[in-house]
Amino acid sequence: MKIEQVSLGEKLPQLLAARGVEVVFGIPGVHTVELYRGLDASGLRHVTPRHEQGAGFMADGYARVSGKPGVCFIISGPGMTNILTAMGQAYGDSIPMLVISTVNAHGRMGSGEGWLHEMHDQSAMIKGVCAFSRTIHHVDELEKALNDAFAIFGSARPRPVHIEIPINIMMEKVPVQSSGALPRFSPPGLSKQAVQELGALLEGAKGPVILVGGGARGADIQALCEQIDAPVVMTTNARGVLPVGHELAVPVSATLPRTRALITDADVVLAIGTELGPTDYDMFEDGGFAVSGKLIRIDLDPAQANRPFPPYLSLASDAALAVDDLLHQLIGSVPQKSTGAQRAAFAREDIQELTSEMRVDLTVLNALRDHFPGSDIVGDSTQYVYAGNMAFEMASEARYFNSACGFGTLGYGLPAAIGASIASDKRTICLSGDGGVQFCLGELATAREIDANVLLLLHDNKGYGEIKSYMADRAIPQIGVDIYTPNLVQMAKAAGWTALCTKVGEVDIALQEAKNIEGPTILYVTEDVRLHPFHQSS
Repeated sequence: MKIEQVSLGEKLPQLLAARGVEVVFGIPGVHTVELYRGLDASGLRHVTPRHEQGAGFMADGYARVSGKPGVCFIISGPGMTNILTAMGQAYGDSIPMLVISTVNAHGRMGSGEGWLHEMHDQSAMIKGVCAFSRTIHHVDELEKALNDAFAIFGSARPRPVHIEIPINIMMEKVPVQSSGALPRFSPPGLSKQAVQELGALLEGAKGPVILVGGGARGADIQALCEQIDAPVVMTTNARGVLPVGHELAVPVSATLPRTRALITDADVVLAIGTELGPTDYDMFEDGGFAVSGKLIRIDLDPAQANRPFPPYLSLASDAALAVDDLLHQLIGSVPQKSTGAQRAAFAREDIQELTSEMRVDLTVLNALRDHFPGSDIVGDSTQYVYAGNMAFEMASEARYFNSACGFGTLGYGLPAAIGASIASDKRTICLSGDGGVQFCLGELATAREIDANVLLLLHDNKGYGEIKSYMADRAIPQIGVDIYTPNLVQMAKAAGWTALCTKVGEVDIALQEAKNIEGPTILYVTEDVRLHPFHQSS
């Protein structure tokens, strides 16, 4: 009996579909076309960005909202150098991303002979922004590499993984059928002893505080904080873990003084799924963040336990599993004192520490949240985002995430919002500035091509306004920040977007109109609407 065979490249989409992948982001090139031979038959959806960095950011946004790894098909050489920034952002924020690329054939790889897209050592370049980078030297190695990648996505700290396939290996014939059942992966939980020890510490706490990061999403934090009467300080990636208005919610950066005092005064601090990084806890780098009480860490990554300072107790576990076990342990226990709500309210007063401009920006974010309930809000490094990261209270059923913490890249917002919209049945909100959006203008066309349901709130201050202010505050000559800004609304309209225009202070009115529009829409916000007298009908 003759066994049906296909090329390894043709089979790869089938292998991805079998592992639950539904969407692939990529730009076809002569080195990757074999991957596209089997794409239709696999049922995978393909989205074509206009730049490989956009592919990575779209995969990032898609992963955050869907809960599945974002997958990219990338050509060797320049394709991989282009996607490095996006992989760096995903690495910093622990986002599952699978980047599958080609590399020159054996005998040409790293030869120095000048073959198309040749690099000295492509895999070595990628290793700094991924959990691992692996070269497939034999067809039998591909499924093993995919299993290793999905083991990381399913049972460890999720981060990008890179698998590169030499062109000659991509063309080799393999059986259509895969080899055996797929392995299943589950994250670690806590031992019974660890649960008992942790429960005893929390039962004896007089003023506990919970710190949660993006790794705590999916855990029943609301039940836990109510059980032990503990205020919950939410990092940027954890906003929405508690619902808007919850009396124990502290949607305020631990960079601010009252929230820091809340943490410092706590006798027990339970940190769940947060790396305690400076961009969440010490944004101004003044060294003022400290934990005086017993610090307990629950994190998937054991290596994170001693960063930035050693804990009293470190527990390697999935957050949801750990919290569920802990809640069972705490059944029937009574908090020592019922002061959690008062302590949380004290910390929330930190909003008064913000500038008046930031407080105005927060009203805009609140309006977005309330006009578009359940919508994800995706941001670039821009003015509204900086205010939001300090003190924005997100709805519990949606996500708020951006690139202004961790790796801190520009040009993230629009493509990440496009990726997020693919995974959502609600409108996706994008926050960007005129400087950041010019990193990724080509993705306006991608959004129109796939009819992405994205509302881009674009704030135009004619340059890199935040950096300009930073330079001015330090008496640094303001060079390179006043950039020429093209007519961004007309560019968006040329790409098929619907355009609305408003001025600062009247955004809420414009949002009422935006609610009635479907598909890619730009809401252009400027300091003075007379600078750009164009509206939807122009």
